Amino acid sequence: MTLKADERLARSCVCCGSADLTSSPAILMPFVAHRAFGWAPVEIDESWGLQTIRNGMAYSICKSLRCRACSHLFCDIRFSDEEMAAIYAGYREEAYVSLRDRYEPGYRQRNEGLVETVTYKAEIEAFLAPYLHDPLTILDWGGDTGSNTPCEARRVALDIFDISGKDVVPAARAVTREQAAASTYRLVVCGQVLEHTPYPLGVLAEIRNSMGGGSILYVGVPFEKIVQQDLPDCETRKRHWHEHINFYSQSSLGALLRSAGFEVLDQAVLAANVAGSDVRILQAVCRRC
Repeated sequence: MTLKADERLARSCVCCGSADLTSSPAILMPFVAHRAFGWAPVEIDESWGLQTIRNGMAYSICKSLRCRACSHLFCDIRFSDEEMAAIYAGYREEAYVSLRDRYEPGYRQRNEGLVETVTYKAEIEAFLAPYLHDPLTILDWGGDTGSNTPCEARRVALDIFDISGKDVVPAARAVTREQAAASTYRLVVCGQVLEHTPYPLGVLAEIRNSMGGGSILYVGVPFEKIVQQDLPDCETRKRHWHEHINFYSQSSLGALLRSAGFEVLDQAVLAANVAGSDVRILQAVCRRC
């Protein structure tokens, strides 16, 4: 691996470490730039007195990168821990929703559908069933409140690690990184997390600390439409980046898990409906090598 965990801008693939990348100009969406950096877009006009800059709106720039080795598509900006905390503090609570709705009119209404309990937990449970053993203790890494954690009827304990700071569901326990690392779980769930994560290898290394020889890891990430199309120039078509700074392909998700020291037992694509939209989710189940 050539990627450094403190790099501001990625110069190698965050999944497989290859430096064989293609790139294209893009922008960081204003809401994310505001939450992470305190940067707001500005309109440049004649009053600025600039001689060689054209008038118009100025947004935060970035690059879309694509790895030729594993087909991972990602934003070059890699947020620090402090910036991630700023982006996700009070995730989908009032201050978050209010600011985002200001930049993206209509978000408040869409958010009402997004916060509903997911409808595809049964499909996740069926995918996991051949690999699970009782008594089922679960760590949901990035699990928000725990309302969407699978295997509710089967589990005997549920711990939640999440940077949003929300209260967790009854019978669950909110834990710190240190508390999670001090325990061993039969199942670790990491769903809808790694698409947000600047250094997914680092997250998976932390998750490994909570797993023993009989533990299973479930990973679920969005299978974005632009990646589904498998276009050779998808980086030139990806012109903006929001909270999802990693767009995984089946090959890049597998490469990430193997790079992190996991044996992939199965991968599948789950079709689901989220807030009225048909989506695809890449799923993987794996264990420590």
